[in-house]
Amino acid sequence: MKRWIKWTAGGALLLGVVVVATAASGLYLAEQKRNRYIDIKPRPVAYTTDAQTIERGRYLYASRGCTDCHGAQGTGREFVNDGKGTRIVGPNITPAGVVARYQPEDWNSTIRHGVKPNGRPVMVMPSEDYNRFTNDDLNALVSYVRQFKPQEGAKAVVELPRPAWVLYGLGAIPDAAARIDHQLAPSRPVPAGVTMANGQYVANMCIGCHGADLSGGKIPGGPPDWPAAADIRPGADSAMARYPNAASFVAMLRTGKRPDGTPIQVMPFESLGQLSDVDAQALYLYLTAPGGVAKAGGSGAAGAGPAPAGAEVGARDSDADAHVVRAEQSAGQPNRPSNVPSVSSGLRMPG
Repeated sequence: MKRWIKWTAGGALLLGVVVVATAASGLYLAEQKRNRYIDIKPRPVAYTTDAQTIERGRYLYASRGCTDCHGAQGTGREFVNDGKGTRIVGPNITPAGVVARYQPEDWNSTIRHGVKPNGRPVMVMPSEDYNRFTNDDLNALVSYVRQFKPQEGAKAVVELPRPAWVLYGLGAIPDAAARIDHQLAPSRPVPAGVTMANGQYVANMCIGCHGADLSGGKIPGGPPDWPAAADIRPGADSAMARYPNAASFVAMLRTGKRPDGTPIQVMPFESLGQLSDVDAQALYLYLTAPGGVAKAGGSGAAGAGPAPAGAEVGARDSDADAHVVRAEQSAGQPNRPSNVPSVSSGLRMPG
């Protein structure tokens, strides 16, 4: 009996040592990862004051999650505080804030790649959502942000419980820079419209939470009590099966509620509610594509997306688009601005 007690005590002690050693190793590796240098090829962003471009940038800022973290005026805001050790504050990105000394190429590395001007990874910034921005759209977004008036605001705060830092150090919670293919070319321009191509492009804003394949799962870096992101790929088991037509899906984006009236947690509805009718319907079309072809990752770039425009998917666009438009009109969905300017070819924020 005494021998059994000794073995049990010895096993518990050994397990404790392993746990402590693993935690210490995770914390050490986390510090190393936070301070690693990531070499990004510079790509200067074109600054402009063209009215159409600025309006496109305003729309992108309002509808792609920027306001959720940085506020409508760019002064920063606290957007996560669970009272259990997780507190995240998006920084001030007016000219008086963290971007005051940004060079044209710094905007590209931060927004598209999740890499600070000093080459270190940005924590929490969902750059995987913005990595597939076309050059035109990135230029428009940056040009709009640069119009903000200098104001005092918040500084970036990333406070996570120690177990979260351990998991980050051990690779269980990757930062955005680790999830991005930094060699991938920007998406080619996509015309506005209720089309598969535009829907695929809009779906890039879903990657940060739902994953590159849109299969859902635990949200990287989210508090432990956050629900898992839903699987939004086409199919009977998809959360999209709840939405029989585009009108019901668009209503969810506007209200934050499912068709049965139950509220959806965590989703950034402050931004999603600003999607134009055209983009929202295109997103629905893409996420419910016949044959389950939906996969985020951009539109038009080589190797990205499920199928090239004009292939099998493109051949179905006209009939499917007409169906979506009719469904929207017949449901009497409240009107939203659908003529959001699309910046012509040729022309998810800093943390």
